[in-house]
Amino acid sequence: MSKDSEIREAVRRRYSETALSGAAGCGCGGGCCSPHNTATSGALAISVGYSEEELQSVPEGANMGLGCGNPQAIAALTPGEVVVDLGSGGGFDCFLAARQLGAAGRVIGVDMTPEMVEKARRNAAAAGFTNVTFRLGEIEHLPVADAEADVVLSNCVINLSTDKAQVFREAFRVLKSGGRLAITDIVAVADMPEDLRANVMLHAECLAGAARVEALEEMMRQAGFAQVSIRVNPASAQMMDTMFPGLGLGGVVASAVLEAVKA
Repeated sequence: MSKDSEIREAVRRRYSETALSGAAGCGCGGGCCSPHNTATSGALAISVGYSEEELQSVPEGANMGLGCGNPQAIAALTPGEVVVDLGSGGGFDCFLAARQLGAAGRVIGVDMTPEMVEKARRNAAAAGFTNVTFRLGEIEHLPVADAEADVVLSNCVINLSTDKAQVFREAFRVLKSGGRLAITDIVAVADMPEDLRANVMLHAECLAGAARVEALEEMMRQAGFAQVSIRVNPASAQMMDTMFPGLGLGGVVASAVLEAVKA
């Protein structure tokens, strides 16, 4: 098995287990990677930028504490738009987007983990969301038509991919002209030590696969995007050191907001 395949299977296994257990805080962001973290999924979500009102508006079990930011806050969604969410998990960001889009809008959630897709579909059915669908697929090969989306969202998922350039090419393909990216993710702000980069489980926990800001900017431009912007959250460095004491990750990785437009 190649290294990329090993990483992909480790990620798939980690999120399958998370979906089946129903446990929060077993993936990216907000301290949820830390084995010592006992915070609730609600507290984790609030710590990365969601409001209490947003938490109360989604189906129970949709928020699994797996994000590292709030892409809704930067997406500027308007009623009637079509949104694609890369790595939709239990559907948290999809349901929040659906509320903003109204009955005329649509949300398509894509996740590579069958257990997550089934969980999200159950959540949607239980809460009566009729403008949200969930599809099984990889973010490098989206099961979405060309020029179908107005907005591509993602929350702490692209760092998990071993082919990030292909993810951005796919996002560009499915966006309409004038469509936009609204992404929160983990990025590298310095070169990562090789022992950490080689750690498969740190890939599954959204850390070892983080790419340098400069490399991500170039990937986005090469995919065709304009108005490329990556804004690093400097406060996240302390959070990383708290989550993973002794690894020195605070000076290496951070959460960030990634935005761009398909001209």
